[in-house]
Amino acid sequence: MLPPREIETAKPLNIEWPTVTLIALMYGLLALLMWFFHALPWWVVVPAAAYLVALHGSLQHEALHGHPTRNRLVNELLVAISPSLWFPYRRYRKLHLTHHNDEHLTDPQLDPESYYLLPDHWVRLPAPMKQLYTINNTLAGRMILGPIIAAVRFWSSELVALLKGDREILNAWLLHIPAAAVTLVYALWVCGIPFWQYVLLFVYPGIALMLVRSFCEHQAAENEGERTIIVEASPFWSLLFLNNNLHVAHHTRPRLPWYELPAYYRAERDALVAKNNGYRMNGYGEIFRRYFLRPKEPVAHPLIK
Repeated sequence: MLPPREIETAKPLNIEWPTVTLIALMYGLLALLMWFFHALPWWVVVPAAAYLVALHGSLQHEALHGHPTRNRLVNELLVAISPSLWFPYRRYRKLHLTHHNDEHLTDPQLDPESYYLLPDHWVRLPAPMKQLYTINNTLAGRMILGPIIAAVRFWSSELVALLKGDREILNAWLLHIPAAAVTLVYALWVCGIPFWQYVLLFVYPGIALMLVRSFCEHQAAENEGERTIIVEASPFWSLLFLNNNLHVAHHTRPRLPWYELPAYYRAERDALVAKNNGYRMNGYGEIFRRYFLRPKEPVAHPLIK
């Protein structure tokens, strides 16, 4: 029987050492990859950089949910240095916690992580934009064009808010400047990586890999529980996404640390599969096979008139 969302087991330790260790490994390996950049072929750099930059995104996700300590500022500082450059941590925290209101999941007006558009917005789009959004609803499109589309949509909405004088957003961006600057100083001046190569070989593939996780995470459905997926993935993907491939488990128990999610999922698997009405994939290979070149869903939200 699934426990209520409000009831969470008490954390036995103030510091969750598996997460602290993984943060240290991620930053350490990323620093080494940059240091040896000029001695490595691009086909080694790109997959390693993509994995580590995407793992940093997963660790930021872990931090905003209250890990690996009980101190919010300490958690933020542990993942503050930003190898992906594009997204202030505090904006991610605010928007993602808003997203966790399951009652509003996928609603483009209320869920800041929704990939749907309102139907009346969709019908007004010119044909080339409709084609672009449709391509973005294939996994290939999401990985190739998705980082640009996501950045343009996010940055433009942030600029509008900044021009209106939103101080919370301004403060988030001001804090993001030194977080990104640390990465750029080390990459460009210490390791001698040209800026365009850092963006092309580190940032872009890292964001593209992050978008694999979110591609199938949610679907439009009348029932709240049916909106969130389960992907029973291999260790490669499970570590990269810190077990958030078991996404309905995460939405049911959002305060559980990543390394406790698999045990919870195994114990409650039947109930969780029933909760989301079998919205389940047998690994990311199934997602690639189904949707690499085929749109997963319509762009216009099918349940909003």
